[in-house]
Amino acid sequence: MALAPHIRILRPKQWTKNLLVFAALLFTARFGEPGALTSTLVAALAMCLLSSAVYVWNDILDADRDREHPRRKNRPIAAGQVAVPMASILAVLLLGGGVAMMYGLGRGPLWIATAYLLLQFLYNAGGRALAITDVFLIASGFVLRAMLGAAAISASISGWLVFCTGCLALMIGFAKRRSEFVLMGDAKADSRTSLSEYSLKALDSLVLLFAAGAALTYGIYSIESETARKYPALILSAIFVVYGVSRYLVLVFGRDEGGEPEVLLFRDPHMLASVLLFVASAALAMSGVKLPLLET
Repeated sequence: MALAPHIRILRPKQWTKNLLVFAALLFTARFGEPGALTSTLVAALAMCLLSSAVYVWNDILDADRDREHPRRKNRPIAAGQVAVPMASILAVLLLGGGVAMMYGLGRGPLWIATAYLLLQFLYNAGGRALAITDVFLIASGFVLRAMLGAAAISASISGWLVFCTGCLALMIGFAKRRSEFVLMGDAKADSRTSLSEYSLKALDSLVLLFAAGAALTYGIYSIESETARKYPALILSAIFVVYGVSRYLVLVFGRDEGGEPEVLLFRDPHMLASVLLFVASAALAMSGVKLPLLET
C-alpha cells in the first residue's frame, strides 16, 4: 500500500487555514502563556483532523465528478490510488480523533466543532449546488476556526475581527469560484453545479466587494476595538493586511491564480512576506510597544 496517496488525501496544504486558530492567542497577548499555547496547539491539531476527515469524505462523494476535472482528476480517490473502503475508514478515524481532542478542550470547542461538522453536512446535502450559499457555507468554517481559538483559551473575540475573517474567507472563496469558472469554460456546470448560476462579472464584483470589506473591517479593528485602544501600535499591522489583499487581487485578476490560495501563500513571495510581517507587527504591538504620535 503506497503511503503518499493516503497522505495527499488528507490535503495537508489545506491545514494552513487552521492558522486562524492562533488569532486569539496573538490578539490577547497570551502567546507567552504555556497553558494557552498548549490549548491552542491542541485545538489547531484537532481542526486539522476534522477538516481532513471532511476532505476525505468530500473526495469520496465527488470521485466521479472529479475525474472530469482537469486538476481534480489527480486526487487519490478519483485516480484510483486509494480505495473507497480504506478512505472511509480513514475518515472515521480522523473524525473520532478530532472530536475526542475537542472534548478534552471543553464544552465551547466541542460545540464549535459540532457547528463546523453541521456546516459541512449542509454543504454536501445541497448547499454546494446553490450559488452564493456554497461560498458562504465554506466561509463560515473560517470564522468558526477563529472562534475556536478564542474558545480554547476562554477568551472573547471582537466582532470586527470576526467580520474581517468572514470577508477574507468570502474573498478567497469567490476567487476560487472565479478561477474554476474561467478554467472550465462551457463545461463549468459539469464541474460544479453552482457555477451555472454565476457570471464572470458577478464573481469579479463579489471578489472586490469582500476584498474591500476585509481591508476596511480590519482597519476599524486596528483602531477602534478594545484591543486596539489598549495597544495603539496595532494599526501598523493594518498596512500588511491592505498590502496582502491588494497583492491577492493582482494575482487573481492579473494572472488568474485564485484557484489554489493555499499554494499561492507560499509560492508568491509578496503574499508570504505580507503574512509574516503582519504576524510580526501584530506581535510587536501586542507586546506593548508605544507609538507616541498615535496615543490619545
